[in-house]
Amino acid sequence: MESSASLELAKHTLLMFGIILAVGTFSGLIARMARIPDVAVFLLIGMLIGPGVLGLVDIKADSTINQLIMIFGSSYILFDGGASIKLRVLKEVWITILVISTVGVLITAAITGFAAWYFLGLAPIIALLLGTVIASTDPATLVPVFKQIKIKDRVAQTVMSESAFNDAMGAILTFTVLGIALGAGQFSIGDALADLLKQSLLGIVIGGVLGYLAAFFISHEKFGFLAEFAPVVTLMAVISAYMGADGMHASGFMAVFVFGIMMGNQESLGFKLTRHEDNLLENYVMTTAFIMRMFIFILLGTQVDFGLMNQYLLGGVAVVVVFMLVARPVTVFLCALPDRRAKWSFREMLFMCWTRETGVIPGALAGMLVGMKAPGAQIIASVTFIAILMTILIQATTTKWLAKKLGLLVE
Repeated sequence: MESSASLELAKHTLLMFGIILAVGTFSGLIARMARIPDVAVFLLIGMLIGPGVLGLVDIKADSTINQLIMIFGSSYILFDGGASIKLRVLKEVWITILVISTVGVLITAAITGFAAWYFLGLAPIIALLLGTVIASTDPATLVPVFKQIKIKDRVAQTVMSESAFNDAMGAILTFTVLGIALGAGQFSIGDALADLLKQSLLGIVIGGVLGYLAAFFISHEKFGFLAEFAPVVTLMAVISAYMGADGMHASGFMAVFVFGIMMGNQESLGFKLTRHEDNLLENYVMTTAFIMRMFIFILLGTQVDFGLMNQYLLGGVAVVVVFMLVARPVTVFLCALPDRRAKWSFREMLFMCWTRETGVIPGALAGMLVGMKAPGAQIIASVTFIAILMTILIQATTTKWLAKKLGLLVE
């Protein structure tokens, strides 16, 4: 009896998942032995087993399976990052987070756009579009790095919070500039800010409500009847937070991040898990987050288009160098230095200048532009992949070394 096409596809997909799990586990072991963030090793291994080299795994960027993994994986990693955030720390640095997540994205996009215009000879509006695509930092990269490397609390939590909060701004700015490039509209600061405020506030409300309810039914002394099902509840709530926010045209990533903050600060809300239940939930989240980043970054590596990258390699590298060494430092100092409440030291700001990895979110935006056949989409996708490779392989792997040199490492 012949197998149906859908059954064969299912078997093929299952085989690729098995390969990813096998090589991912081995890669995680290598990363631990080498004492570097595992996302960098996952990315390299993905490039090796992808269609460009060995051809063991070939899942298209625009496929349903890939989109499902990217959306859920990023959401879960962001939830994990939110759970690491302490409210007492946010109270101290919230001004910096707010400014760098909004104004900071504009500054980074403008400087990177100028570099793209200068080095690649792009039309100003296309160069700006490229700048907006890669302007936001990536929580799927940064959260795992700071989970593995213990950095001074307020620095690590500021960078992680920024990566969660600036996604909405990056997406809004990208599609605003795209509208201008297509001749479909004019840039309006008022409209952009109103849209950002709406997306952010709705995301915060949805994540906050779901987070409180989850904590209530898991940890309440009298009504916590779901305590033993805490892992399943968090899984369900992460999906609900993202889909609920997305359905209301709000920031789904903002919602899952705030949900994580609520779950990670249950004692501040008046709830408390038993030690056994807390350990069970922590181990579950840690294992699930590891699997998610394994899939995300190995798949991201398999989807690197070497031909496209080579086409714009020199100019793209020049743009990313400006992006890393000029745009980010200018952004950090302009946004963090005026915050008298946080009183950032020069060493802390210098460290934040170096930690701004690019990853899944910019990659997804670039992929959407290619799918829409937007002006300059191919060159934007090429430079985005160069930015992903350079920032993860150079910045992520040197995070611990720099933190130690600057005295920000917590042993």
